[in-house]
Amino acid sequence: MAEIVVIAGEVQRTWQFLENLFIHSEEVKKELPKESEKFVSIDKEVKRILGDAVAKSYALVYCDQDWVLPAFEQVEADLRICEKALNEFMESKRTAFPRFYFVSPADLLDILSNGSSP
Repeated sequence: MAEIVVIAGEVQRTWQFLENLFIHSEEVKKELPKESEKFVSIDKEVKRILGDAVAKSYALVYCDQDWVLPAFEQVEADLRICEKALNEFMESKRTAFPRFYFVSPADLLDILSNGSSP
C-alpha cells in the first residue's frame, strides 16, 4: 500500500505539471506533436486509474487490486518520456536564445507556452 501511495503522489505531481503544457499550450503541441498525442492517452489513463480510486473510496480495497501498481509504474515511465522530450525542447530554445539560460525552467515554460500573448 505504501508503494502505491508514493508512486501515486509522484505521478499526480508530474501529470499535473505536464498537463498544462501538453494539453493547453499550442507551442508545445506544435513543437512536440508525437509527445502531445502520447500525453493525451496518458491523461486518459491517469484519470481512469484515479477514477477507480474514487469509486472504491477505501484505500485498502483500491490498493489490493493487482493491476494498480503496474498501471502507475507504466504511467510514470510514460510521463518520464514526455518530460525528457520537454527538457530537450527547452534546451533547444536555450541554445537558440542564450538569455534563456538565466531563466528558471518553470519561467521558461511559462514564456514558451504564453509566447503569443505577452
